[in-house]
Amino acid sequence: MSDEKNGVLQGFKEFLMRGNVIELAVAVVVGAAFTNIVNAVVKGVINPLIGALGSQNLDHYKSCLSATCHPDAKTGEFTDGIYILWGSVLSAALTFLITAAVVYFLMILPMNKWKARQDAKKPVDETPVGPTEVELLAQIRDALITQRDGSEPAVGAGAIPGPVSTEKSQS
Repeated sequence: MSDEKNGVLQGFKEFLMRGNVIELAVAVVVGAAFTNIVNAVVKGVINPLIGALGSQNLDHYKSCLSATCHPDAKTGEFTDGIYILWGSVLSAALTFLITAAVVYFLMILPMNKWKARQDAKKPVDETPVGPTEVELLAQIRDALITQRDGSEPAVGAGAIPGPVSTEKSQS
């Protein structure tokens, strides 16, 4: 039972220490911080700009779907009828777009540029690329034909010329 418990705890520790989990935790924390910034920008900049056309609070923008919508004289709220709160949807969409733009331009774009510079600094691997699986199979086929017939295989129609070792391996 103790070995099983240690194995489970060790597996959990390895899971937590993987780079993906740590990166995810950092992303959640940074995302929460950006949410506060974006909400402040929407409330302090975007809403007043839209407020120049009407109400500063986008939640007040709504449309009635039925002819029976009657607003309350004191509060201005609809008391009956069916209405759509399209202003809150617009506010959420603006918040999302601003958040996505901030994350892209302040985090993703610089990280991609940094990775590209790091990749450019790495030495280029000059080792020649080996034959593909199809080429190896064609060479094996040609070697088997040569071994069976004692003749050279015809070049063309799928035959790939090249050196093929016909040594027998001992198991």
